[in-house]
Amino acid sequence: MPFFLRQWRDWLPNLPNPVWILAAGRLLSQIGNGFTLFYAPIFFVNQVGLSATAVGIGLGSGSISGVFGRFFGGTLTDSPLWGRKKTLLLSALVSALADVAFTFTHDFPTFILGNLLMGLGIGLYWPATEAAVADLTAIHERNEAFAITRLADSLGLGVGVILGGLLIAVGGNYRALFVVDGISFLVFFGVIYWAIAETGQFDDSPDEPVGQGWGVAFRDRLLMVFVLVNILFTTYLAQIQSTIPLYLTNFVAGGGFPPQVISGLFTWHVVFAALCQLPMARFLNRFSRPQALTLSISLWGLGFLLIWLTGTLSTGALWGAILALSIMAIATVAYMPSASAFVVDIAPASLRGVYLSINSQCWAIGYFIGPPLGGWALDQSRAIADGFWLVAAFSITLGIVILQYLHRLLRQHKTLIS
Repeated sequence: MPFFLRQWRDWLPNLPNPVWILAAGRLLSQIGNGFTLFYAPIFFVNQVGLSATAVGIGLGSGSISGVFGRFFGGTLTDSPLWGRKKTLLLSALVSALADVAFTFTHDFPTFILGNLLMGLGIGLYWPATEAAVADLTAIHERNEAFAITRLADSLGLGVGVILGGLLIAVGGNYRALFVVDGISFLVFFGVIYWAIAETGQFDDSPDEPVGQGWGVAFRDRLLMVFVLVNILFTTYLAQIQSTIPLYLTNFVAGGGFPPQVISGLFTWHVVFAALCQLPMARFLNRFSRPQALTLSISLWGLGFLLIWLTGTLSTGALWGAILALSIMAIATVAYMPSASAFVVDIAPASLRGVYLSINSQCWAIGYFIGPPLGGWALDQSRAIADGFWLVAAFSITLGIVILQYLHRLLRQHKTLIS
């Protein structure tokens, strides 16, 4: 084996083979998602003829079905009749059907159907895949295991966006993107069906009533306190995709950054996050989960301060934006595996799907709050648009207080069960 390949193998974490297979399958399906992520709205407005408002409503409908998908995904994941594997298979099939609908979309109802199916498929996916990763790993491995699956997501999306752009540049056939995306989900289905065994350990007792596991989760004080700060984190994450690009375009001195610069900035953000994913996961292994999340939220505060500074600089704004997005990339990779690992750590093994479903619902809430809040701020005066980032930076104090309380609760919980 060549030296550089041996070094690369030694650098990667020593995780069970099914974790790597799950990550590889997810990378393939995310390449398909990357094909459509940025190009679908352009296609449905400019070629199908739907209005921008109709496309926005359609995309929003996917978030609504995603809430139900996460609920059912958590319930099915913990059910002995379904488990992790069957739920992942169902997720892949529903997502492939969504692409069939998109491929043949010529009107608004079919577009809505495609978005409802895609939201449902994504909602079913997350509780099942994170529960499977948790089943396959020990506590000390989970930071790196969740980091690997997130790294696969990032790499797949990045490759998909690039390949999708090339395919459009060569042939201009947007519908082919949905065909490729659907095929990627079928490949993911095949990987799960043939290469992954059921990871859940279920006893022979009959299923508990559907609501019982959810009742246990909602009465878990640790989980409910975590939900409060997790919604804050996901609201921050939503700003990267919704508010920050528009702010850098319209509010930076000198007329804002042109589209090519915005594209380069966010490409750098994704690439840098991928590069930092594993080193950050290993670094955070020495801390408790609440401490790792405290580091993340502190970095978010610094990033928001730098965005404010970027908007007020007369010169050097580009370097301010690069530094801000770099710090936010580190904040993101510190947050994602730590949050998932924390939820798995506190969840009863029989309720991992339900607990991870509640964790995933925080994303739906954060992405419901974040874009409208940021959009409102940017529609106001220049002072309010700039001040929004100072308020965002100051809001981390609330998150730090919650995380300190969570850290004390966790220590008390460990003392009680030891």
